Parts: sequence; structure tokens; C-alpha cells
Amino acid sequence: MTKTQHYVTGKWVDGLGEGSPVLDSVTGEHFTSVTTEGLDVPAILQYGRDKGATLRKMTFQERGNMLKKLALYLTKRKDAFYELSYRTGATKIDSWIDIEGGFGNLFANASLRKLFPNQSYHVEGDPIDLSRGGRFMAHHIMVPREGVAVHINAFNFPVWGMLEKCAVNWMAGMPAVVLPAPQTAYLTEAVVKEIVASGILPEGAIQLISGTAKNILDTVQSQDVVTFTGSASTGRTLKNHPQLIEESVPFTMEADSLNASILGEDAVSGTPEFDLFIKEVRNEMTVKCGQKCTAIRRIIVPEKLVEDVQIALGKALDKVTIGDPRLKEVRMGSLVNDAQRNSVKEQIGKITKTAQIVYGTLDEVETLGADSKKGAFFKPVLLREDKPLQNEAAHITEAFGPVSTLMPYKDLNEAITLSKMGKGSLVSSIVTNDNKIAKEYTVAAATHHGRILVLNRESAKQSTGHGSPLPNLIHGGPGRAGGGEEMGGMRGIKHYLQRCAIQGSPTTLTEITGIYQPKADYKDAQNHPFSYHWEDIEPGMSLMTHKRTITDGDIVNFANLTWDHFYAHTDITSLEGSIFEKRTAHGYFILAAAAGLFVYPNKGPVAANYGLEECRFLRPIYHNDTVYVRLTCKQKIDRDSRGKEHPSGIVKWYVEVFDAEPADDQEDLVAIATILTMVQKKQTVFTEMTSEKIEELLGKLKEDTKPLWGTMTPQQMVEHLEYTYRIKAGQIQDFEISTPEKYIDKVQETLYNYEPMPRNYDFPLAKQAKMDMLTHPDLETAKKKLLEARNEYLQYYKENPEATTKNAVFGIIGKYDSYLLERKHLNHHFSQFGLI
Repeated sequence: MTKTQHYVTGKWVDGLGEGSPVLDSVTGEHFTSVTTEGLDVPAILQYGRDKGATLRKMTFQERGNMLKKLALYLTKRKDAFYELSYRTGATKIDSWIDIEGGFGNLFANASLRKLFPNQSYHVEGDPIDLSRGGRFMAHHIMVPREGVAVHINAFNFPVWGMLEKCAVNWMAGMPAVVLPAPQTAYLTEAVVKEIVASGILPEGAIQLISGTAKNILDTVQSQDVVTFTGSASTGRTLKNHPQLIEESVPFTMEADSLNASILGEDAVSGTPEFDLFIKEVRNEMTVKCGQKCTAIRRIIVPEKLVEDVQIALGKALDKVTIGDPRLKEVRMGSLVNDAQRNSVKEQIGKITKTAQIVYGTLDEVETLGADSKKGAFFKPVLLREDKPLQNEAAHITEAFGPVSTLMPYKDLNEAITLSKMGKGSLVSSIVTNDNKIAKEYTVAAATHHGRILVLNRESAKQSTGHGSPLPNLIHGGPGRAGGGEEMGGMRGIKHYLQRCAIQGSPTTLTEITGIYQPKADYKDAQNHPFSYHWEDIEPGMSLMTHKRTITDGDIVNFANLTWDHFYAHTDITSLEGSIFEKRTAHGYFILAAAAGLFVYPNKGPVAANYGLEECRFLRPIYHNDTVYVRLTCKQKIDRDSRGKEHPSGIVKWYVEVFDAEPADDQEDLVAIATILTMVQKKQTVFTEMTSEKIEELLGKLKEDTKPLWGTMTPQQMVEHLEYTYRIKAGQIQDFEISTPEKYIDKVQETLYNYEPMPRNYDFPLAKQAKMDMLTHPDLETAKKKLLEARNEYLQYYKENPEATTKNAVFGIIGKYDSYLLERKHLNHHFSQFGLI
């Protein structure tokens, strides 16, 4: 019998002893065991802290791209995880939520890299001026904590539960030690094995203790973070661990809760909202066999609609087929094991002391394709509590399975009161088409719920549903729900960062933050800042422009051009009583004139104007005033290239417009703005292929030169290049494009990035080109023919600059795309033979 393994201190290990048996939830088969005996937990935690330095030093962009790469890697291997997931009793849909929902968290958090600076730490908020002169200021930075994130997870989501937490701590630059619940740890283990095998994460970024390590909190330190998902009672016990208190270790708890869904008084039988409500409740009762911390446990409906809801919900539940989750006909699988089934029965018993079962039974269950006696199957149970204000059992007792309690309310205030009787939940929802009802409920109930979904006919098609936490929203809740907040976009990442207030001069804080602070010293650029590539620009790099006098004609012409005839610009007889003294330049003219002063006219690395982030006009500029501009790099932000554009980053430029001759009582600074430009990155991957360079490299190629990959001989490679040049020159066009049309745009976009061509790619026209047969008598002749073909290609586009030719892989391409293809293709094959 195999044992579920642990990945600790850089290796896979077995726990000591036979361990506790883990059974297949559907068949009852004993197929693995779990034991954590013999693990050196203090050493495991210290290993993560020590190895975490690599992750901490990575920038947010590097971490984000790492997560994206990992998500793509795991997605390609998802089928194997589904097979294991069925053993947990999960259907295909249940498994999709867990597995691909987990991968989705990696994707979502990877995209957050765009919101962080291109460095290993975050700069939070705006600068704070601590002095009137602006020479002493403050800011806040957030740096990765130097400990480990200890994640104690529940059994119901062995993949999502791990990745929704790890994605966040990895983005923050913190390693993780994951402790999945023993009942389903085997599925977590399978995913971690693929994560480790990928080599994408730095060593120590993830460690896995498959099961319960009772001493896990005994040696946590102040730089660590602990998160817990599970029962409220267990969570409270862990939260009061002496070591957490002694070391002031941050502890986040996401506990089971009595989530409520409210049916609005307007949503009577026959309305779309009534039908949506029934569907939502049924789904939340049956998805994952009701084993969700966000499932609807309390169904709160107008008292006049209780019978209607009970009947409709009973009919909906009748359609739920229970059995082997591998069968497409099955809508609900099983509970995780017999112990869980017994727990659900016990909890139902507590609720039925005042409530009654109106649908389902505790023992009998009809299954499809499975033996109900061997698997942990359970029929959905609907209870009804007619006196919910007097009886609290349904508000404080959670049966963690396909169980929910129906209860009536007289008016919306009573519904709000009932929703709060759960003493804090992860999520509540209200189904109504009356926005006034929605507002009243949401504002009044928000104190007791971590998330509120308002569902109606307008949002239904795109709604993610009551029970679906999203990575860009907080996941947590007050009171019984644990009082914690997980995920939440940037908020979640900040949980693993240490905030520190920093004080100093603007110049010093510019260096510390990597963001130019107003009134810091300028770094005068030797050349125009727009002539530099993204890598060569640094915060503080600055240019002072020439001067320009604003004329009366400028203002009038701008008004006529834009149709902005505001009186201050066009009617000087109406200035009395206003803040203006003379004909006033438009604010946007000042900005446009500033751009005219600082824009670099020549073609260069600046690819495009990317937008305007902020703009302030501090005082008027009148006709005959003279202005000049100071352009300073404020911040650099990395970005992913899209479409047919070369890799680039965003540069934020701080624009200050000054009055060259201010009056004695006036400040010289008249306007500020932050503009954004897209700036190309340097191309340092490929050697530029001039005629001289090609001849030089070909001169190094000999008959006995061996390829570093592939089976081509030197002459075959050269003749292949000659053939492709004749395609580029339009001499060979009698072939079909092999790439499907729907992928052509994506394939063409790869010409613009700086990534080498993949190795061992099969040339689609290999047979047509007869690549296995040599055309020329020797290598030297082949080289000459290659150079002739290249000259013919260059001449072709010189005479026909607008021409396009057909390429078997890249489709119809023109002159520039052909140049990019040539550069990549020659670099690929010259590298293949070690020439570059």
C-alpha cells in the first residue's frame, strides 16, 4: 500500500509508520495512507525561510511571469488530476472548480504584476510632505516578509485551497509550507509533484506536509504568516496558540459559516428572479456535495413564498442524480468519507430539535453506477424552520454537506436580522429585481458578511454565483467566519508584505522607492530622454526645454480648433468678478504646448503616447506669458507586449510647466501632469544579420561542423536557408499555408518578440523542398547560392516595398515581417551550428 508523500527540504519523503488509511470516497477502496510521523517540522520551516531569499529578490514582474508560466504548465497536465479528483467524490464540474479554479488563481494573481513596480518591493500610496519647503517628506514601502507562509487547508478543495493562497504569497515573494487535510492530501500531492517537476519555482518556494502536523505552530516566528481554512472551533484553538501570541504571528482564519441567501419580496413565483433563486440554492446544496464553506445553509424567503419555494426546490432536487462522479449523467457525487457522513447526520439532528425535514432522508439514497453502501453517498436534505427568530439551531449549526434550512421573514428588516443571526459569514446573497431592496439589504447586512451577491435577470448570465470566491475580491468574513481576508487582488498580496514608513529628503526617497518624488534633484540627461530605450531610462532623468510665449492668436486658434469657447478664453469683457485677469490660455492648450516643447520629433524607442494619468492646472497662464517645461522620468512599469508590437515598457513622465517670468507674488509652477509613453526595450537576443555578418558566419561553417540539435548537415542547413529566401522573394509560392487561419495572427505576433525559435520544429515544406537530398555539389557552392538568393530577396523588396509573399507557417507577410523572420531564422540556424 502506497503512502501519500511529503515534499520537504528539497526532497520527497515518506512519513514513518503505516499511517491512517485513506479510502476512495466512491468505492470505499483503501488506496493510500497518510502519516506525518518522523518529519522535522522546525527544520522544514527554517529551510523555507533560508531558501526564501531567492523569491524575495525577484521583482513583481518576475514573480508574476513565473505564476503565469506555472499556470500554463499545470493546465496542460490537468487530465491526470481529474482522475484523482473523482476519488474524492467530486463530479467533473466539482473537479473543474477545484482544479482549474486553482489554476485560474495563478493566472489572476500573475496579472497583478502590472499593478506593482518593477522591483522586489512595493511603494504604497502617495508621498506625504512633512515640511512646507518640500525638502522633508515621507512615503510607505512594503517589503516581503522573511519567513514562511504556513497554510493549513481543508479537505474540500485540495487544489484550489492550496493555490488560492500560494499564488498570493508567491506574488509577494514569500515561500509556502502547505498542509492539506489528510482526507484528500493525495490530490494536493499530485499537483505539487508536477509543480516541483516543472522547475519553474525556485527551490524552497513550496514545501508540502501531506496531513496534520500537530506541532506545526510550535516554532513559527514573527516573520511567518499562518492561514487556516476549516472549522471555526479548530480555528479558534489554533488562533490562541501560545507561540502565535508570543511572536505576534499574523493569523488569517477562513472558517465554516452559516451563509444566507435571501429571496426579495418582489421575486414571486413566475418571475425570472424566483427561478434564479431556486437554481442557485439547488446548485449550492449539491456542488461538491454541499462541502463548500460558501454554500447556502440558510434560505430566507418571504413568509408568503415559503410553500412555493419548498415545492419548487423539492422538484429541482428530484432532478439531481447521485452516484459515480465519473458518469456524465451524475449531478452529485459523494461526501469525502463515512466520518463526514456521520458528522452531517449528527448536525442535522441538532437542527431538527426545532426544525423539520421537508425533503430527503438521512439513510436511504439511490445511486447510479455506484454502491451506496460502499461510498459516502448522501441525499440532499432540506429542512424548514418556521420560527427562526426564536430558534437558533439553524443559525449556529452547520451540516457540512448537501443540507440547507428554509425559513420565513415578514419584512426586509426581519430578513436582515435573520441573516445576521449567523454571527458572521463568508457570503450572503439576495435575489431581487428591485434595486432599492438590494441597496437596503446590502448596506444594512454588510457588517456581517464578507461578500454580498445581488442576483437578478440582468446579471444572471454573467454572474459567477453565490458560492464562487474570486481572486480579485476578498475571501473571508467577520465573526464566525474567522475575521480574515484572503485573496482580494493587491490587498491579499499585502498581507504577506511588511509595511514600513520611510522619511527623508525627496532625493533620498526617490532612490529608495524607485519613483521620482517632486522637488527631488534632477538627473540631467545627456541626450533627449525619448531617445533612450526602456532599460536605459531611470527615475529622475530629466530635460529642461526651450521657452515659448503664448500669444493671443494661439488662444483664439485653439478655441476655434477645439470648439472650446469658454468665456475666459474668448470673451475678455466678461472677466469681471472671475478669477481671471486677462485672456486665459486653455488648460489643455498649456498641456499641448508643453508636449510640443518636450516631444522628440525623430523616430526612436518611444513607440506611442500611452495616456495621461494626472493633470493639475495650478494657476492661469495669460496671453504674452512665456512658459517652459521640465520633463522628468517618474517611474518605469514593465508590461507584456500585445499583438504586433515589440517588447516594451511604460514610462511615466512627470511634466512641470513653469512661468518663465512670474510676478513677485506668484509661484513659477503653473501646471503639472503625469504622462505615459510606451518605450521599446533593447533587442539584445538576436544578432543583426547584415550581408557582412552573414558572410562572416558562413565562413566559420565547415563540412564537419556538428549541430547542437537536430539532424541537419551544414549543407542541408544552408540549402534550407536558400529555399526560404526564394520563398520570401516570391519565387516559390506553389504551396499551402500550414497554419490554420484562426491562429495566423497569433503566429505572426511571435515575429515581434525577442524569443528564439523553438528547436526541432519540422519545416512544413520539407518534402516539397526535398531537404533530404542535396541540390548543390558542395558546401561552398551552397553558400554562394544562399547569398545570391538573399540578394534577390533584398532587391525584390527594394523594387516592391509594398509587396507581400506567402509563407507556409506565418501566412501572408510583407517587407517588415520578412525582415523579422529573416533575423530570427538565421539566428536559429546559425546558433544550431554554434556559429553565434
